[in-house]
Amino acid sequence: MQAIWDFLVKGGSTMIPLGLCSVIGLAVVLEKLWFLRRKRILIPEVVAVVENLRREEDVELTLKICSKYDSAFPNIIRTALENRDLARDELKELINDRGRQEIRTLERGMGVLETVAVIGPMLGLLGTVLGILHVFDVISSVGVGQAQSLAGGIAEALITTIVGLYIGIPALVAFNYFTHRAESLVLDIEEFTAELMMRVRRFNRVDHRHAISQ
Repeated sequence: MQAIWDFLVKGGSTMIPLGLCSVIGLAVVLEKLWFLRRKRILIPEVVAVVENLRREEDVELTLKICSKYDSAFPNIIRTALENRDLARDELKELINDRGRQEIRTLERGMGVLETVAVIGPMLGLLGTVLGILHVFDVISSVGVGQAQSLAGGIAEALITTIVGLYIGIPALVAFNYFTHRAESLVLDIEEFTAELMMRVRRFNRVDHRHAISQ
C-alpha cells in the first residue's frame, strides 16, 4: 500500500481531481449495478399479475399490486390500466410520455459516468503537460545534468497519464454497458405494456359483445 501511495503522490496536484473522479465514477457504477438489476425493474410479482390478467375483474388486483411499488415498470402499467378507456392513439401517447419520464430515472447518473470517462484522460493529459513544464523549468535552472531533478517531472507526466486512462477506460466501458442494460429493460417494459393493452382491448370487446347479447 505504501508503494502505491508513493507512486500516486509522484503524480503531483493533478492527482487530486483524478482521485475525485475515480471515487465519483465508482459510486455511480455501484449504484447502477444495484439499481439496474432486472428483478428490481421488472418486479416478478408485477410481471406475474400482468401475465395472468385475463378479465376486467383482474384489473383491480393488478392496480393494487402495482401501487405497492414505485418503479418504472409498475408505474407504466398502472398508467396504462387507469386510462384504458381512452382512444388507442391517446392511450399510446400517454404511455409514451410516462415511459419517457421513467427512462430518465433509469438513466440517472449516466451523464456523470460519461463525464468521468471523458475528463479522466483529459486530466491525465493536463498532468502530463504540467510534468513536462516542470522538466523544462528544471532544465532552465540547473541544466540537463541533474537527472534526479528531471526524473520528478517525467514521473509526474507519465503517472497522471496512466491514472487518467485507468479511470477513463473502465468508466467508458461501464457507461456503454449500463446504457445497453437500460435500453434493454425499456424494450422489455414496452413489450409487456403492448401485450397488456392487447389483452385489455380483447376482453373489453368480449365484455361489450356479452353486454349487447344480453
